[in-house]
Amino acid sequence: MKGPLSGIKVLEFAQIAAGPFAGSLFADLGADVVKVERPDGGDGMRSWPPAIEGEDGKIESGNFVSVNRNKRSITIDVKNPEEMKRFYQLVAQADLFIENYRPGVPKRLGLGYDDLRKHNPRLVYCSISGYGQTGPYSQKGAFDVTVQAMSGMMSVTGEESGPPVKCGVPVGDFGAGLYGAFTSLAAVMKARESGQGAYIDCSMLGTLIGLAGLQTSELFGTGKPPRRLGSAHPRNAPYQGFDAKDRPFTVAAGNDKLWRDFCGVIGLPALPEDPRFGAQLDRARNQKALAEIVQPIFLTKTAQEWIDAFDAKGIPCAIVLDYSEILSNEQVEHMGLVRDIKLANGATTKTVGFPIGVSGFTYEIDRPPPVLGAHNDEVFEEWTKSGRNS
Repeated sequence: MKGPLSGIKVLEFAQIAAGPFAGSLFADLGADVVKVERPDGGDGMRSWPPAIEGEDGKIESGNFVSVNRNKRSITIDVKNPEEMKRFYQLVAQADLFIENYRPGVPKRLGLGYDDLRKHNPRLVYCSISGYGQTGPYSQKGAFDVTVQAMSGMMSVTGEESGPPVKCGVPVGDFGAGLYGAFTSLAAVMKARESGQGAYIDCSMLGTLIGLAGLQTSELFGTGKPPRRLGSAHPRNAPYQGFDAKDRPFTVAAGNDKLWRDFCGVIGLPALPEDPRFGAQLDRARNQKALAEIVQPIFLTKTAQEWIDAFDAKGIPCAIVLDYSEILSNEQVEHMGLVRDIKLANGATTKTVGFPIGVSGFTYEIDRPPPVLGAHNDEVFEEWTKSGRNS
């Protein structure tokens, strides 16, 4: 079944995480996404562990698999004028070009926006970088951890008395990929109406600040920078993690009714009468005192016993799971998120498929992550013969 983005042609001149993740969102929804790689090794993530050895003895990267399914690969020697001339023929047919190199690198390679729009004025060109294409930090090196640090995200992550902590998931990379893909799709839709493409400057810094809407608005409203609270919430309580007899869990009694039910479950039905905990903001203001009262109670039962009790009252709660637990969880199984994928080397592994349901569209993994340059002839023949948007 064709995906909702079927007919959109994407050239992905990107590596590692942010750019390939943006490309994978298009590929999973049916766009024809072609990775454009250098012949001497391609995307650097191809060599990242975990290594998956196939029947033919060849190794494929598990990390590479996670963001490169449903794509094809071509190789281009940017120093070869004949290959570049041929590549520009593909550019003339493309809707979108995605790159995530340091600002200025694509232009030096003849792959800048002005270089490509000469061959296709309706091309949408998406640049993903650490700090943006202009400004004092545009040439500064960037990886997820450094941008998490500069963006303010690490300042609000971790225990109050501990050091700043990086989010365990690389939200700088993957957040930029999401913003980049969403904005690119909007620009492609506009280009199809107007015939004029667009340039998209998507930075990890801007993305992480954009994602921190609650934290930045707290600063604007109070004049004080938000602080680290561990798993707690600045304006709600109880809304955090606790230790049960056997393992940690979280519970969020996020309104007054849930709070009263919460107190009933833990055997303290009169606690809402305490003026420190009467209203939501009172509880948030006194959440340390509240935690000192409830934490010893939670140590008397297992996490599952508390989950069962809170679930019976409709109070949001969850055990803190690791990835081996959640990926074998009955809800994730019901959602069909974990898929088998057979790699080009003959090995079969598992991957997480596109996580969003769309009516009228059945998600499938139609292509394994591509072998470097496996589709050189196929893509040129299809794109240059079929013409635009066929």
